[in-house]
Parts: sequence; structure tokens; C-alpha cells
Amino acid sequence: MNKVIIEFFHDVICSFCFPMSYRMRQLQKIMPEAQIVHRSYALVESERDFDMMFGSRAAAKTEIMSHWEHANQNDDLHRFNISGMQQAGFPFPSSMKGLIACKAAYFTAGEAGYWDVFDALQNALFVQSRNIEEQVVIDDCIRESGIDFAKWERHNNRRETKAAVERDFLLAKQYNIRGVPCLIIDGKQQINGAQPLFKIIQLISNIVESQEQTPTTGASCQLVDGKIVCE
Repeated sequence: MNKVIIEFFHDVICSFCFPMSYRMRQLQKIMPEAQIVHRSYALVESERDFDMMFGSRAAAKTEIMSHWEHANQNDDLHRFNISGMQQAGFPFPSSMKGLIACKAAYFTAGEAGYWDVFDALQNALFVQSRNIEEQVVIDDCIRESGIDFAKWERHNNRRETKAAVERDFLLAKQYNIRGVPCLIIDGKQQINGAQPLFKIIQLISNIVESQEQTPTTGASCQLVDGKIVCE
């Protein structure tokens, strides 16, 4: 197969992006010719969005947590610590601080740095039941990833880093992406949702070989009428 560019749109708070990232790492081993580019997508851009979508931030956590069992079944490793998050006293985090941290990691250590920080943040939220809006938790994830912390911190505080995240949002709109996880193959075709690895590989191979549109949908988190719907 010729080289293929896969844009992987995701959000640090997206439950179905957690199993999808694991599968994409497996895909990278199976298809080393694939260039995976990480893109930001915000399900909850600001704290005010919780009130708009759910009525309150407290109600948001209850509603969002109701999707975790499905996401845990979707996860090949069944890693979700549902009881731990239910017992955690902090409100459900919004997207931006984590996405900016990931983009700063990209400017520090490229796509590999972004990916390692993204996975560390998701593991902190979904497995360790930690609040990834807290700076100390984000800092721990950066150190866990092994990238240059001082360099990352400089990028994390730059306005240009947030602007780069917002450019991803604009690109998502241009691609007409309505939920994550979502893959864009060679800037043309979409693969939506956390689908099984064998199916993702099959779909990518078919798209690359035929360059014909292959619409397909799996489990994902979407914004529907101002609310997050994960199914």
C-alpha cells in the first residue's frame, strides 16, 4: 500500500476516543506506511457549555457517566474505572486545557509527543479517576510522557498554541465532522466512531485502493442539539 495520511480527530474527554487511540497504535504497527496526524476536537469547549447542554455541571457528570459502560465494552482492554469516577468529588472536566496541553506537546516533541500526552491524560481521567483540568494532573501527565517539561511549559503558555487548537476546530467544520473519534483518510474520506481494528484496516485499505467514498459509522460522542450524545 502507498503512503496514507490519517487525520485522527479526538478529544481528551471523549470516552470512545480512549479505545480508539489504543487501536490506532495497533494500526500504526500493522501499517507503518500510515502517517497519523492528531487533530483537536472539543466536545465541551468551556464550562458554560455544561449548563447549556445539561442544565448544570453536576447533571453533566451524571449524564456523561451513563455512557461509560458502553465505552468500556467497546474498549479492547476494558480499562474504564467507572466506580472510581462515580466516587470522585470533582466535576467532569471540559476539553480545552487538555487539548492545549496536547498541542503544546506536539510543538515540543512532534506527533509522538502529542500522542503520548493525549493517552496519559485519557488514562488519568478514565482509569485513575483524576481531574485533568487541574494543572498538577496535567503536569504529571507531561512528566509521565517523558517530553521536555520546560519546553512544553513554554509552548503551553503561548497564545499560538491555543490558536493551533482552534485551527483544528475550523478544519473539523470544513470536513463536516460532527463527533469523535473520527478519521479523515487522505483529506477526503471519513471513518466515524470507535470501530474494531480489523474493520478500520479494511476500510482504510479499501479507500486507498479504490479512492471511492466509503461512509461508515461506529460508536462515537457527538454534539446533538447542544448536548453530548455517546452511542
